[in-house]
Amino acid sequence: MRLIAVISVLVLLLAACSNEQDYSPKPRGFYRIYYPEKAYRQYNEDCPYSFQYPVYANISADPQAKNKSCWINMNFKQFKGVLHLSYQPITSKKIFDELVEDAHTFAFKHTVKATSIDEGNISYPDRKVYGLYYTIDGNAASSVQFFLTDSTKHYLRGALYFSSEPRLDSIQPVLDFVKQDVDVMIKTFRWK
Repeated sequence: MRLIAVISVLVLLLAACSNEQDYSPKPRGFYRIYYPEKAYRQYNEDCPYSFQYPVYANISADPQAKNKSCWINMNFKQFKGVLHLSYQPITSKKIFDELVEDAHTFAFKHTVKATSIDEGNISYPDRKVYGLYYTIDGNAASSVQFFLTDSTKHYLRGALYFSSEPRLDSIQPVLDFVKQDVDVMIKTFRWK
């Protein structure tokens, strides 16, 4: 009987001393984001506008804009984001009013997912650059939209999109980083 008790205790001790570790759930992890150093270069192509944009972004013609010159995409490849820029000449007051209304409509289409949409005025009278900046909060597909105009000849609309599911808590750090670049683009924007 004593032998059985000693053997049982030894077996239990050996089982308790195995190399298996206790399981505990791992905390949820997120990708580490590497932000490039902020530096800018001039965009000055055959379009009626110029601006500064980040060196880590590439500019290409918008492939979906057939026969529309000066419709470009500013690609943030590292962040899987694109700032779509579409230019329209203003030929009449009616066209201008329609373009401004379209910008408003496109921004407010995101009200289904947005928690708020704020409008900010853009005004640089010395360069004749005016417009509206829409900050769209929440899980909307586009968090930044804007338009720039001189009110007589030129109109440019911009919309920022990321190629990922629109979850603000996930993209917020990258969005804040790219918004700074959009702000620099607007602050350095000039009509030719």
